[in-house]
Amino acid sequence: MTAPGTSTTNIAEDSSYVGVQGTVHGDVYTYITPAAPSPQERFETGVRFLDGGGTRRAWTLIDEAVMAGYNTDRARFYRLLALVSGRTRRELSKEEVAALGNAQSRRPITGDDEWAEGLTVVHRLLDSAQRPEADLHVLTKEIDALGARQRALILRHMESFLEGPLKDQVWRQAWTLAEAERMAGGRVDRVWKFFQPSPTRPRAREPRPVVIPPSIWVQAVAATAVFAAAAVHIGYLLVQAGRISALLAYLLSVIGGFFGARDGAEWHFRVVRRRAKDKEYRTPRQRESNAPPGGFVRTVDRRFDYYFAKYVPRGVDREVWLAATAGIRRSMRDEVVEVYRETRIGVERFAWLIRHRVGEVKARWEKGTLWSYREELATPPTTKAVAVLGFAALVAGGTWAIGGAVSGNPLSAARSALLVAAGGWIAARAWLRIVLERRRHAADALEYGQNQNADEAAFTRWRAKLADKPEDREMAAWLDYDRKVLLNKALRHYKLKMSNVIAHAFIEAPAPSSARARVRGGPWRYKKYQLLLFLLTADGIRQLTATLDVERGLLHVRQRANYRFEVVAAVRVNQADDGGRTFELTLVNGEDVRLRVLEPVMEELQQGEIPGAVSEATLDASGIHHTLHILEGIAAEGKEWIRNTDAKGAA
Repeated sequence: MTAPGTSTTNIAEDSSYVGVQGTVHGDVYTYITPAAPSPQERFETGVRFLDGGGTRRAWTLIDEAVMAGYNTDRARFYRLLALVSGRTRRELSKEEVAALGNAQSRRPITGDDEWAEGLTVVHRLLDSAQRPEADLHVLTKEIDALGARQRALILRHMESFLEGPLKDQVWRQAWTLAEAERMAGGRVDRVWKFFQPSPTRPRAREPRPVVIPPSIWVQAVAATAVFAAAAVHIGYLLVQAGRISALLAYLLSVIGGFFGARDGAEWHFRVVRRRAKDKEYRTPRQRESNAPPGGFVRTVDRRFDYYFAKYVPRGVDREVWLAATAGIRRSMRDEVVEVYRETRIGVERFAWLIRHRVGEVKARWEKGTLWSYREELATPPTTKAVAVLGFAALVAGGTWAIGGAVSGNPLSAARSALLVAAGGWIAARAWLRIVLERRRHAADALEYGQNQNADEAAFTRWRAKLADKPEDREMAAWLDYDRKVLLNKALRHYKLKMSNVIAHAFIEAPAPSSARARVRGGPWRYKKYQLLLFLLTADGIRQLTATLDVERGLLHVRQRANYRFEVVAAVRVNQADDGGRTFELTLVNGEDVRLRVLEPVMEELQQGEIPGAVSEATLDASGIHHTLHILEGIAAEGKEWIRNTDAKGAA
């Protein structure tokens, strides 16, 4: 026996899934049947489960559909595959052997299409499995002559069930197909999209509405009326006194005051707007966040920190970039938190928006326009000159006119001058506030519209990029091809034929900190897996531990171990209080092989899902049930299990 001391697989106790929901494609109903499904609807759901690797559930649904009268050639084809998928004849119970005999019964094949041809080949393969004299060349040609779909299904689901030279021949075809197809379909460019949630539409903080208290309007109107009446009265006094030069100066002061007020308001608006922008983007004082560690705000914080640290402009030190944009980061984060906090939408669904906005900040930095608002809001010299000259003309002309009016009627002119000064001051302040508030709203609305247009365009681009997201059956097919490639590596390493393998079993477990996603009612899929492969041969058990990067299709064998059947002391799956499941294989020397096969259940059920169904689907797809069946028999009976199953298979 080769010492299995290197075979222990540590469990990722600090898995990233603790408290994390993962991505659920709730708009996909692949594994959901109607409340009262027809036999055909039940069958189609079973087919999808079989495509997704859920053979136990697939057999139940397809068998129920056939027993309910849905007995087409296609249904009988899938029924046979669901029963034998990934299993050897030794593993079938008496009931399953009877079901196989019933499924193989020679009911007339009703059609002459590709499914009828596929069903015929399945019958011949099953009949030939125990007949050494079967003509392998003819069977191989019949498999090759099938349609691509039927051929792929047979090679995927029957390569374990056959025996002898026929098993070797079918395995070679299955492995050749796996090598050819495992990277097909744009796998590298598409797998990552499966783990991206459906994006939610962009949201932004809407402009604060114009807020002008009624008292300001009263002040503006009343003060303007007083000012106008008093100003007209001064002009009347000048006409009455015959002070034509003073009257002309007075008219010029009015014109100067108009232009001075107009450009002065523009000047003031630009200064106020620029100060507000500076305050918004100013580097905040360092203070510890009071947000709970796993809360919404802290999660948004981490997203902004991640993307700002990732998208650093070319030629800029990361620390300089982060320090210079700290205020912008805080402002953007506050807005996102405000507009999404009450929507009960996971951060992952609008992470694309955070990435887009951070990317825009980076692009503006590289173009040198990040702080361009300071130049855009700088007051032009002409505006300043007009404002200064206008007010100068107002003061000079007004002083001259008031002096002329006082010389004609001192008391009346003095009273009107006081009213002009007081009314003008109050009216100017009130109207300035009104103008600034309206200008502020107009500027905010313009920025809001520009940002919304940019966000909507980014949303459209992102949704289009995710349009070819893989279906769950594609993810399952790629994973099955990867398993076959790993199995072939093991066979070559140990110099075995497939017919030398009594049985083989896989366990798929998530790699630590791997992203995960699923469709409604389906099993969890992971970006990275830990794979355990067990090969049962006449000499004992061969065990391989490998890691798989699903996106890139990279397989790395990490550990190998060999041991006799007699050293397997116990095998079990432990369920933790949080719903996580751990596979444990204990050897007689006390060494363990331990692997977390199911992460804690943290997500809420989607509409149409049954409690426990997702966990069961994930375990079924992971291969744990098949592996337990084999290893539990070995642990209980040792090599006798092989003899007993051989006798049962022969019977």
